[in-house]
Amino acid sequence: MRHPRPLGGDPLRVIDGPLVSLSAMVLNNADGAKDQMAVKRKPPWLRAKVPGGEGYQRLKGILTENRVHTVCEEAGCPNMGECWARGVATIMILGDTCTRACGFCNVKTGRPPVLDRDEPRRAAESLRLMHEGAGLKHVVITSVNRDELPDGGASIWAETIMRSREACPGMSIEVLIPDFEGNWGALQMVIDARPHIINHNLETVRRMYPAVRPSAKFDRSLELLRRVKEQGVVAKTGIMVGIGERDEEVLALMDDVQRATRARVGGAEPDACDILTIGQYLQPTRNHLPIHRWVTPQQFDTFKREGLARGFKVVESGPLVRSSYHADHQADVLTTVASEREARVRPAGG
Repeated sequence: MRHPRPLGGDPLRVIDGPLVSLSAMVLNNADGAKDQMAVKRKPPWLRAKVPGGEGYQRLKGILTENRVHTVCEEAGCPNMGECWARGVATIMILGDTCTRACGFCNVKTGRPPVLDRDEPRRAAESLRLMHEGAGLKHVVITSVNRDELPDGGASIWAETIMRSREACPGMSIEVLIPDFEGNWGALQMVIDARPHIINHNLETVRRMYPAVRPSAKFDRSLELLRRVKEQGVVAKTGIMVGIGERDEEVLALMDDVQRATRARVGGAEPDACDILTIGQYLQPTRNHLPIHRWVTPQQFDTFKREGLARGFKVVESGPLVRSSYHADHQADVLTTVASEREARVRPAGG
């Protein structure tokens, strides 16, 4: 009845047993096939192109040869072909076992067996191979939650960023980080490593947190984004839609993010979270939260207009949008990375 490897996605694991179980009516994983709800058929606008092309094949060859694992492949991202052809990939650090059990996520959960102190060196070397051999120009680094560690894995995060920057000059680095359980000293280690963009996804609206992110806090995530902006780093967040939220709650979330993350850097005008991504939730397995609705392309367009009107500088909104979608373009527009690349290739005296 279950996938061969352990799955995440069951928030009931981390709370006391209910007096009355509603699992069969909500999560599809309680009493066998007779209680499982049918997976909703995807609408025509959710068709993705088959990956291919010279850039895609070159990067895939290096990944296969060097046994590098990407989130793009693990999650079956629909934009993998387009992103790899553009020279963008996402890697995951701190192992493959998460200490949380979010209702939407297919990463396995449990207590991670070890902490690999050599991982930053190997991650940087893998990125160097992709940067030099396949033209990787932007990397997104993400991780599982490691709540059992005193710093949540922040020291590994910081070393990975610094080693990657040294190994791949000219490549922009974006990090998609956990909340470190509100350990702001741990967050500071990541900020001090100076990635180009720091992303922390809210994932859903405030009301849906008990089901979608049972171990997280909406206001804690807002405070993380505010601290990122306060120190002059480009801040990014993202949400899924179609998991049970209402359209007006999405608009209220946009207002909350802009209001809560506004910070003044030096003598500049107050500035808030820069980038917002919005994509359709897709149920990974029957053990995960069900899809509530298919959001139409027209509604995604409305979300984009509303987000830009509320103060976000970039809004990527569409059925197939994921956190890393067009991430290289965002880095070029909102950071100095494009001019830094140009300076490196410009002839002396040019």
